[in-house]
Amino acid sequence: MTGISIRSSVATRSASGGEPGATRSASGEEPGATRSASGGESDATRSAFPSASTARVYRFELTKLLSQWRIRILVAACWIAPALFVAGVSQQSSLPVDTLFGRWMHDTGWAGALVTLGFSGTWALPLLTSVVAGDVFTSEDRLGTWRHLLVAVRSPRRIFAAKALSSLTVLVAMVAGLAVSSSAAGVLVVGNNPLIGLDGHTLSAGEASSRVALAWLCVLAPTLALAGLGLLGSVLFGRSPMGLLLPAVVAFAMQLAQLLPLPVAVRLALPGSAFLSWNGLFTEPAQLGPILTGVVVSIVWALVATTLAYVVFARRDFSGTGHDTAGRRAITVGLVPIAALLVVGTLAVAPYSSISGSGITQHKVNRSVATAFAHLYRVQATQLHYPAVTEAQLRTSASCNRGGGTITPEGAGNDWRCVVSWRLPGSTAVGQAIYQLDLHPDGRFMADGDGPKQVNGYFLVHTADGDVPNPLWQFDANVDLLSTHS
Repeated sequence: MTGISIRSSVATRSASGGEPGATRSASGEEPGATRSASGGESDATRSAFPSASTARVYRFELTKLLSQWRIRILVAACWIAPALFVAGVSQQSSLPVDTLFGRWMHDTGWAGALVTLGFSGTWALPLLTSVVAGDVFTSEDRLGTWRHLLVAVRSPRRIFAAKALSSLTVLVAMVAGLAVSSSAAGVLVVGNNPLIGLDGHTLSAGEASSRVALAWLCVLAPTLALAGLGLLGSVLFGRSPMGLLLPAVVAFAMQLAQLLPLPVAVRLALPGSAFLSWNGLFTEPAQLGPILTGVVVSIVWALVATTLAYVVFARRDFSGTGHDTAGRRAITVGLVPIAALLVVGTLAVAPYSSISGSGITQHKVNRSVATAFAHLYRVQATQLHYPAVTEAQLRTSASCNRGGGTITPEGAGNDWRCVVSWRLPGSTAVGQAIYQLDLHPDGRFMADGDGPKQVNGYFLVHTADGDVPNPLWQFDANVDLLSTHS
């Protein structure tokens, strides 16, 4: 019997009970399968095989997904594991200070949700997307169930829409579990306390909660982009494990690209940038440029990848002998447009960003370090019960260079050195402190105090909530790559 194409209609069985389409009349027409002049199926075919609605097929596909043991385990893990992680780490004496907001997990419960967010964008979400979206079409090939599904639904559009929507539903449930679980555990174990932002300013508990929620919403966009690539890979590669691995491979490749000194336009043209740019929500004012660009780019990638997946799926030949050739053609049809999308995205972002090179300049670093120091100096003064002082009164400035002045002061690197100067009200003396910076290509950096010890050295400060490290000893901050103030 010939293979089934997704574009073919279902023929009715003959009166003798033969296979569909096997018996023809003397004129060459198939009994019960004669099409009307408009190309539609006969009334007899529609009556014998009523077409299922999109909502019904969606419920069926969602039930199939949730019936898989690995999906059930992953959904449960997303709702339970983050709470256990945040609760456990928050009770330890040593914190993940090399992770963004990890140093504040003893102070506020919202820090735990952001640490979980950083881990999820790097590892969890790409892997979850691979398992869910990357396997949604591949499983039908592996189990050989396409014939039954095509007979039952008889519409490639409804089949594709149902599978895409069911995958999206499961992924949204997983992201929601990660966000709610980590936030709830942090608030219950540590407390609904204010959060220190990336520029050192203090966010109230209410403001912190809203920005944490926005940060989790922002990473939905790149998750959708990976899901679109997962659908495309699942359609392209059939039984091959490459369809399952494609979202994770692409995500890790984009992570490696983010570590390279790429131009700002190329960096922002990758949907992976949205997994990092959410940290701009925790500065004052918020660095919205990279965030909005990353979200828009991610949505465009999701739409293009999903559209390509549908086009390939609708044209796919499901006969056993022709699938490999169709798969090779589909690789060209699917992957070349994605590469072109990266080029077009880069060209589109370049004029908007109006920034050449890495976007990290000496002036931006000076301003970011000085701003964070001034905010954290006030936090330290409050903890040590010093007289209250404002940022304006401190008149803080910073002078940063690379390699002791031997290297051009721009771009990422761990050889940045900054001298921060400030003045106290009523004093003519100028205070100075030295910091060593480890500056990442995405603009985030960690400043490590290098003296004087009484200002930015390591010591414990006694507070009402317990002993905490000197806030000026080490801190995280961020350089706005799209800022035009060079």
